[in-house]
Amino acid sequence: MEEYGARAHALFCEGYNCAQSTFAALCPLTGMEKQTALRLASGLGGGVARQREVCGAVLGMSMAAGLLRGYDAADAYEEKTDTYAMIQQLCAAFKEAHGSILCRELLGLEKAEGTPVPSKRTEQYYHDRRCAEYCSTAADLLARWLKEHPAQR
Repeated sequence: MEEYGARAHALFCEGYNCAQSTFAALCPLTGMEKQTALRLASGLGGGVARQREVCGAVLGMSMAAGLLRGYDAADAYEEKTDTYAMIQQLCAAFKEAHGSILCRELLGLEKAEGTPVPSKRTEQYYHDRRCAEYCSTAADLLARWLKEHPAQR
């Protein structure tokens, strides 16, 4: 586990959701204040508000990647293509590491639980779920990708 992955892992174990943990762990790279990052990502945990869609760790990684290397002009066709390619590469690497980018598949669920109520963070919760590991992987993947792909703009 590298520096950013260790931060993401620790944040998850403090009780933050997967998107918050990953996105906030990358604050030293993005320059965003931790509190802002935590609030911005707060609704994305559990595969978007516990709907068990795209893993929150993947969403946090994607948000940080967009903040660092995304585009902001409506007509930025090449930059949009570059951004999508970057996110696809990151998602493919996460999927290679864990078999999926979907929360429900990563958790071995058939479908979402159907409730917005978060699970209690107990010792058993942390034992049964690999979410802290997913956060670690996502944060480290982006940090490595950035080193391997220096900014060209």
